[in-house]
Amino acid sequence: MPDPHAAAASRRPLAVTIVGGLYILVGVAGLAYHLGGFKPHPFPWGLLAIELVRVLAVVAGIYILRGDNWARWLALAWMAFHVGISMLNGWQPVVMHAIFLVVISFLLLRRASTEYFVPTATA
Repeated sequence: MPDPHAAAASRRPLAVTIVGGLYILVGVAGLAYHLGGFKPHPFPWGLLAIELVRVLAVVAGIYILRGDNWARWLALAWMAFHVGISMLNGWQPVVMHAIFLVVISFLLLRRASTEYFVPTATA
C-alpha cells in the first residue's frame, strides 16, 4: 500500500516546507535553551508551560510537513498566542510577532498551500 504522506511530500509547496521546518527548528531550539538552564528547586510550573508551548511548535511543524490541515491552524494559533503574550513586553515585540503572523498566514493560507492541506477528491 503506497504511503499517502510520501505522495503529499512530493507536491508540498516550498513555502509549506520552510514554515514547517522553521516551526520544528524554533521549537527544538526553545526546548534546548530553556531546559539547558534548568536548576533544581521547587517544581517550576512556568517552565513547564513554556516547554509545552515549544512542544506544540514542534508538533505543528511535523504535522505541517505531513500535510495535516489541523497543524496549519495550530501553527497560526501558536503565532497568534505569541502576539498576545508579547503585549506584556512592549510594542516592539508585538510588532515583530504580528509581522511573523501575517507572513506565516500568507504562506499557509494561500491557494497552493490550501490545495496541499485540503486536497480535492479524485475520482
